[in-house]
Amino acid sequence: MGDMTSEGSQLSAGIDLSQFYQVFFEEAGENLERMEQQLLELDIEAADDEELNAIFRCAHSIKGGAATFGFADVAELTHQMETLLDKLRRHELQPTSAMVDVLLASGDALRAQLSRHQTGTGDEVDTTELLFNIRAMVAGEAPVTALVAAAPAPAPAQVAAPAPAPVPAAAAGPRTLELTVGPLSDPSQANNLLDLFKEITDLGTIEPLDGGQAEAGMRRFKVVTQSSESDMLDLFTFHVSKELVRFTPLPQDAASTPAAAKEDDLGYGFFDDAPGAPVAVAKDGDPGYGFFENSPGAPASHVTSEAQAQAAQKPTAAKAAAKAEPKGAALDAATIRVSVEKVDQLINLVGELVITQAMLAQNSRGLDPVVHQQMLAGLTDLDRNTRDLQEAVMSIRMIPMSTVFNRFPRMLRDLAAKLGKKVELVTQGEATELDKGLVEKITDPLTHLVRNSCDHGIELPEERLAKGKPETGTITLAASHQGGSIVIEVRDDGRGLSREKLLKKARERGLHAPDSLTDQEVWGLIFEPGFSTADQVTDVSGRGVGMDVVKKNIAALNGTVEIDSAEGYGMRVAVRLPLTLAIMDGMSVGVGEEVYILPLSSVVESFQVEPGMVKTIGNSGRVVEVRQEYMPVVELEQVFQVPRFDFEHVSSIMVVVEAEGGRVALLVDELLGQQQVVVKNLEANYRKVTDVSGATIMGDGRVALILDTGSLVRRSRH
Repeated sequence: MGDMTSEGSQLSAGIDLSQFYQVFFEEAGENLERMEQQLLELDIEAADDEELNAIFRCAHSIKGGAATFGFADVAELTHQMETLLDKLRRHELQPTSAMVDVLLASGDALRAQLSRHQTGTGDEVDTTELLFNIRAMVAGEAPVTALVAAAPAPAPAQVAAPAPAPVPAAAAGPRTLELTVGPLSDPSQANNLLDLFKEITDLGTIEPLDGGQAEAGMRRFKVVTQSSESDMLDLFTFHVSKELVRFTPLPQDAASTPAAAKEDDLGYGFFDDAPGAPVAVAKDGDPGYGFFENSPGAPASHVTSEAQAQAAQKPTAAKAAAKAEPKGAALDAATIRVSVEKVDQLINLVGELVITQAMLAQNSRGLDPVVHQQMLAGLTDLDRNTRDLQEAVMSIRMIPMSTVFNRFPRMLRDLAAKLGKKVELVTQGEATELDKGLVEKITDPLTHLVRNSCDHGIELPEERLAKGKPETGTITLAASHQGGSIVIEVRDDGRGLSREKLLKKARERGLHAPDSLTDQEVWGLIFEPGFSTADQVTDVSGRGVGMDVVKKNIAALNGTVEIDSAEGYGMRVAVRLPLTLAIMDGMSVGVGEEVYILPLSSVVESFQVEPGMVKTIGNSGRVVEVRQEYMPVVELEQVFQVPRFDFEHVSSIMVVVEAEGGRVALLVDELLGQQQVVVKNLEANYRKVTDVSGATIMGDGRVALILDTGSLVRRSRH
């Protein structure tokens, strides 16, 4: 998409992707935790295919998100992990403990990389060794270098542990400072600085110069560091006031401290491990003769501290930690993660409250407003408060589809540029609001569908021109409510699916694919795990993962995936999700003794049937003319086999409903009114019923069915 039209460039350039970073980091963290747990539980001797596929999907999801946001280092490492995992799940390689080790180390490196991107600070994570080991394993060779995580765990810094030997002044090494803190009302507050140096090893080393005893509320420490005084002050102010902190240079050849002079023996009189206590025996067996390790004037040790070597390599780590700490606190305070079960329980309780309020309102209609004025006023307030509460609770989970759609322009732009294609993204229905749980679960499938459309569907510019098409292809993302379902479509005007190619690929993989398969059955072959029409494996596609993930995720939501394709003209993938739980406005209609609910958003108009308006076509089809347009007539009495006891009664009211681009006229007995209804999932409590999307409980306690207008429109077409 490097040659994308100016309008498309402006579209992607004008979108601030940073608003989606937090969601990505949270999802990536969850995937890393899941992958680590699955790797630890993996049976190397008899690895299960589903376990390997699950680990593969975790890495694949992280790579997809990283590529979307331009985190190239994360995408590169996960891509190499994918290659190794792909060979494992295809049984081209046998899992070994070394492979598990390198994958776990890669997970640690990914955490470090993601942390660096999240905070915007820190040094680049070196993954050269990991990538070398992974490539060696993919080639069937043993890893040459040691399997060490790219982000080594910080070594715990003991207060009296051996500190680095003094570095000559000519070398570019750390500075030695005397840190004075006080006067403090509670001198023990200064001990927090010791803990701070333990937690941030790159800050340097610290040890007491006063044996842990304050004088007039003053504490003295020796600090060896490469960080500036201002960086350390920024960290210290979390524990002590900045005005109470002073730094003074401490010469390398300074005399022994008073604390050391008092105890020139082996440390007799000190409690073991007390702050400032000397180490009894040095590593080389030298008793130390009462000197604090590496105190000014102490004999130089030949031991070099690993912590100091790391500090010398990373002089900016303290500054990174100082900036990251308050920023992390702000992120934690910005949002709160609550389990979906708790939110569902809250919404369900509000739904029950709406039903109870409707029951009270219905039962209060016969009360005398003069006698029961106060009660009726209270019921009116209850009605208003219930509606406000319902809207507030529903808004917790409902977010517009634009939140999802806005992720794709940048991803599509980069992907098209990599493939040498010109692609324009068109979005429709961005204002359609979806449940947050659904949005989180369909984001990954939509990412696969969009990438597949760009990679497999849209042709190269010269190929499109040769076919008489414009050189810029179009991918359309559309969302809409259709009856009791939510439909999200991904359409492209590319080459479409080739029946012959799919059948050939299926037979190569050993799948049952006779020529007698219908087109829909042939299109369904691409949902097979590991099935791909790509001729070669790239970092975009060809691994056979994508459409199987789409079907798996959508099936978990009791949804369906529909594919329509015309070779040479394009392809359409429609994800249809059932309405699980919501509170909606509906129109209640009566047919015989039954009450049915029509979604108010689908109702166009209603009218009285006049003689001669309904005409019969053929033997059974009936149509009605409405505003110079003929539309099919659907008799709800016949559709649902409603028992009728007044046999002479004739339905005389029609309600026009619209869904899926078509209109039908429903023949009913009466219009009962408009009201809010709580949608209950009929499948979870009973079973799937044709032409019904859900059920609700009316104010009088009766159950009313909510009609699926989309299904009724499809019925009229057949």
